[in-house]
Amino acid sequence: MKKVKTTEAAGLTLCHDITAVKQGFKGPAFRRGHVVVPEDIPLLLDLGKQYLFVWEEEAGEIHEEDAARALAEMTYLPEAGYSEVSEGKITLSAKIRGQFRVDRRLLKELNSVGDITISTIADHYPVEPGMKIASMRIVPLVTKAVQIEKARILCQGKSLFAIHPYLPRKTGVVITGSEVYHHRIQDLFQPVIREKLSSYPAKILGVTFCDDDPDMLDKAARQYLDQGADLIIFTGGMSVDPDDLTPTAIKNTGARIVTQGVPSQPGNMFMLGYLGDAALIGVPGAAIHAKTTVLDVVLPQLFTGESFTKADFIRLGDGGLCLQCPVCHFPNCTFGRY
Repeated sequence: MKKVKTTEAAGLTLCHDITAVKQGFKGPAFRRGHVVVPEDIPLLLDLGKQYLFVWEEEAGEIHEEDAARALAEMTYLPEAGYSEVSEGKITLSAKIRGQFRVDRRLLKELNSVGDITISTIADHYPVEPGMKIASMRIVPLVTKAVQIEKARILCQGKSLFAIHPYLPRKTGVVITGSEVYHHRIQDLFQPVIREKLSSYPAKILGVTFCDDDPDMLDKAARQYLDQGADLIIFTGGMSVDPDDLTPTAIKNTGARIVTQGVPSQPGNMFMLGYLGDAALIGVPGAAIHAKTTVLDVVLPQLFTGESFTKADFIRLGDGGLCLQCPVCHFPNCTFGRY
């Protein structure tokens, strides 16, 4: 791209649109790629264009619109819709419901290449069809073609974006507590759990009430596992009191414990383990009283079938404190980012 005097531009090719504004009209008077002819020069001068930017032959440059298309191609996601190029930018929107994932390391590498900017919603964000998930463009009007080639090499064999759809999960619910089991108080957990599961393709196998009895808890878990449960939710008995037996019951199943306790509140005492492919979780009492807890953070990923690691939960510490706003805006907030 080079800058030339408009009076000397005849025969040269414009490398950007030139906008005209008059009598309520605003739009391109000349399009990118237009070859300037002598008759155009007076009009261009009337538009205040004493200089023009035109293409140089063999300059090794790529226009912003072509760069955006190239970035979209190298990061193609079948589960997303791609906008037309507008002001040098392409926007991606989700086609399906699920959890958005982004390779954060690759994203950092791409944004470290000169001139390239790719922005996304947060990793692990739950998305609905039509929701914007990413946008990409270069900053200047043109960039060196070598920059786009660097990005292409970085993307080879990798997926920058993914949307993991929610999968049907056979789910058993085990509610613990002698006071509930013996009908001394009303159970408040079941309606909360059912409401949260209603957002996902959960097939609830049943709800079992148990006394503070390890054998009873183990039997309830085994019955759901025998029915092919993918997820068992234990509620109640999750604190550090000696008579709170739910964590012990989860361990006694033989589950591989990923975490017992998380650096996040509310839901500090949350527990997760895996027995084969089945996830066993312990949900503390905060889920009854708080609008949003750690349970709301982990459910989307549990329903994609993607496993958690201890490192995932450790990362919850940054942004792990819910502000418990008068009106809850989760997940449009800092809580639960990992």
